[in-house]
Order: sequence, then C-alpha cells, then structure tokens
Amino acid sequence: MDKEEFERKYVNLKILKSIQDYLKPDKETSTAVYPIRVPDELLYQILKLQGAENADKLIHHIFELGLSMWSERRYSEVFGSEKELEGFIELLKKKNKE
Repeated sequence: MDKEEFERKYVNLKILKSIQDYLKPDKETSTAVYPIRVPDELLYQILKLQGAENADKLIHHIFELGLSMWSERRYSEVFGSEKELEGFIELLKKKNKE
C-alpha cells in the first residue's frame, strides 16, 4: 500500500468513525451546519400538521438515514470488506508503534 492510498483510507476511516459516533444515541459530539435545504411543501405541511418540534425531528431523521446510507457506501468503496478494514487497522497500529 503506497502512502497516498494509506492517507486516503486513514481520512475515510476517521470520517466513518465520526459518523458512527454521531449516530449513537447520546450524540454529544456534533456540529450544526446551516442551511439545510428541505422541500418547501414538506416543511410547510409537517409544520402545519405536527408543529415545529416534530418537523425538526423529521428533518433530523431524514438526515440520519441519508448519512447512514452514505457512510455504508463510503465503507464499501474504500474498504470493501471487514477483513480489509481489519487489515488496515492492524497496519495503522503498527505505524503508531513505530
């Protein structure tokens, strides 16, 4: 594995780990980034029918679903399998010991 591939995998591993941490129930480590684009009619109807708190929960739920799907695709593209991920983690441990 060359240095460029190692760096690419390492950055992606950090991203996937942060997503995994974000999706845990306690979610204490996150950053709010605005604006999030939402279809006007969806937002209007949810606000009208269920109120602002439920609209916020729905948008957050949609975001979490998209984030989960994106991270699964990213994992497949970068590592491909659990065995390859474990091999990379072992390589990372060896480099950290040096």
